[in-house]
Amino acid sequence: MIRALLKEIALTHVYDEGETIETVYFGGGTPSLLTAEELKFIMEALHQKFTIRADAEITLEANPDDVSAVRLAEWKNTGINRLSMGVQSFFEEDLKWMNRAHNARQAIDSIALAQDAGFNNLTIDLIFGLPGLSDEKWQQNVQKAINFNISHLSCYALTVEPKTTLHNMISKHKLPDMDAEQQARQFMQLMQWLTEAGYEHYEISNFALPGRKSRHNSSYWQGKPYYGFGPAAHSFNGRDIRSWNVANNAMYIRSIEQNLLPAEQEKLTPVQRLNEYLMTGLRTMEGIDMEYIQKQFGNAAVEEISVRAQQYVPEKMVFTHQRLRLTNRGKLFADGIAADLFRDEPTGY
Repeated sequence: MIRALLKEIALTHVYDEGETIETVYFGGGTPSLLTAEELKFIMEALHQKFTIRADAEITLEANPDDVSAVRLAEWKNTGINRLSMGVQSFFEEDLKWMNRAHNARQAIDSIALAQDAGFNNLTIDLIFGLPGLSDEKWQQNVQKAINFNISHLSCYALTVEPKTTLHNMISKHKLPDMDAEQQARQFMQLMQWLTEAGYEHYEISNFALPGRKSRHNSSYWQGKPYYGFGPAAHSFNGRDIRSWNVANNAMYIRSIEQNLLPAEQEKLTPVQRLNEYLMTGLRTMEGIDMEYIQKQFGNAAVEEISVRAQQYVPEKMVFTHQRLRLTNRGKLFADGIAADLFRDEPTGY
């Protein structure tokens, strides 16, 4: 797999000559299982292919049970300067319920070890809305992250994916289903607590102390180009071409061994580009820039979106200075509101 990954990087065509890479993200799986040598090989391949900024944000996703003083030193030596740790909860019973590999002690120790090793740019994931997570326990989880001075938090409502063990257990009534009212309430609490603690709610699921927003994730929401390497990885040229690799590991490796990039691609239509902008823009604190829509997609798009948005003003949406933003209550309905604003006719461009 590592050999194939290195070869894919070498085979990839760059979007623009002379471009500079601002962020690198090891994620979408469990990259903390890689050895220091394997991470070093990948970073060397990236440096050979691309010009990477000296102050690039280089993130590694890590499970708390993979974190140790030795590995942290190795990661830092490789160039990793930001960690994203899937803590999920500081309560033992919640971690067992979610079938996590780490325990509550490891969740706490991994943060302390990372900070001691100099990883001040640290983000953790927390999950809310799961059965048994009372509002009091949820507040304790959030407060513990605040007390640790975690610079960035990604917080998600627990979702049940089809064909998973959890879905199967709930379907057989062996476990309780999710409580939508509880999830909405705990999300509203989260926004209040973190805002009071000085965090910026810069994207629906993401909160950061000043100057600590995720540069990598922000680039997705801003529509910047990016390269994805590995099975199922996605890439985007920043304009209208999106591509994605085959998800099957064996097929991925076999294709690369034959000097073929195992990717499919699509050319986005103007309607698809607009709808993607609406979906991502509405999730951010900046919201939707109507002047940008006018320049890129024309007056008809602005007029139609403005009319559709009126039904959400002022309870769920704020319309000021040519920008559409969601209120805190509106953030509970972000996907539905975005879908209502979508255009489905290619006229007016």
